Amino acid sequence: MTFAAPLPAARAETSLEGDTLVVRVGGNWQMTNPWPVWDNLMVGLPPARVRLQADGLGAWDSSLALFIRQARAWGETHGVALELADLPPGADRLAQLLARKPAKLPGKPHGLPNLFAFVGKATYTMWTELKDIAWLVGECAFSAGRFFRGRAQFRWSDCFVEMQECGAMVLPIVGLISFLVGIIMAYQGAVQLRQFGADVYVADLVGLSVVREMGPMMAAIVLAGRTGAAFAATLATMKANEEIDALETLGVAPVDFLVMPRLTALFLMMPLLAVYSNFLGILGGMVISWSILDIPTSLYWAETKSIIDLSDLSTGLIKAATFGLIIGLSGCLRGLKSDRSAAGVGQAATSAVVTGILLIIVSDALYAIIFNALGW
Repeated sequence: MTFAAPLPAARAETSLEGDTLVVRVGGNWQMTNPWPVWDNLMVGLPPARVRLQADGLGAWDSSLALFIRQARAWGETHGVALELADLPPGADRLAQLLARKPAKLPGKPHGLPNLFAFVGKATYTMWTELKDIAWLVGECAFSAGRFFRGRAQFRWSDCFVEMQECGAMVLPIVGLISFLVGIIMAYQGAVQLRQFGADVYVADLVGLSVVREMGPMMAAIVLAGRTGAAFAATLATMKANEEIDALETLGVAPVDFLVMPRLTALFLMMPLLAVYSNFLGILGGMVISWSILDIPTSLYWAETKSIIDLSDLSTGLIKAATFGLIIGLSGCLRGLKSDRSAAGVGQAATSAVVTGILLIIVSDALYAIIFNALGW
């Protein structure tokens, strides 16, 4: 068995010839092995000149270029001329490239942001968002006008497909969440009302809360996370693939062809989903009342019908229709304004969900003030 001889290590030897310091480098210069440091060789007063030359140099890599860079930097600092002799040209070129690379500046310490800059940036962002929303609302209004005049490039087949996606396909998740919300509200209400012997008023609590608020709200939040994100991802992908640009080149208005079918589908299906959500929420409260409070289902249903009137149901349906428009506008807006990249698709979907839920909460608060002023 034969063993290979170990490679000679990197070395740097110095000798003084007159007023010139000669540094001879040899051996194998590799980053994985120790190699000399220039500053350790320069001990004492600096010479008039330095000559760096190869002497038995073997294999080398960027460690030799770093050594040459250290030598150049030391010479510039001390005003000493540096001469290279018999060194590989590639090592010198690599050293020059390393010397031209700017040093990394120290990071700016983190602190409190500038208040005026933060407020200005937030105001500008909000103004840009409002302009984008106003632009899409205006385009949809013009598209609706073209539709009623029979000039819109609107396809009912696309609308029916979207109605199925945001209607029948979301019934299981909307039904489950609404049923569980009804159970939670009935159980929490029963804990408090039982102390006063007013168990039967659980039906009033659940009925009014579900019909006026929770039914439309739960359906809207589910659709914002499911359908709104899907709209944004679909349109953002089409924009990244330049499909929207192709439609505009062919003379097809993207708002007519892509946005309006989705808005119409959500506007028509959200009230139906709200009614479905109301029914299952009331059913969840009925289950808790019958199983825990021993309230007969007939009494619970009679109490629910006595407390809910047409104004309560209409307020919920109005909210639901508005929430549908908000979800559609948020999803389509984020899709149309997204970046033309894969990352832009994900950002558009996330932003559509956040924008949709935020606007749903804001519109619900405004409706609460308006309906209270109208006495509904």
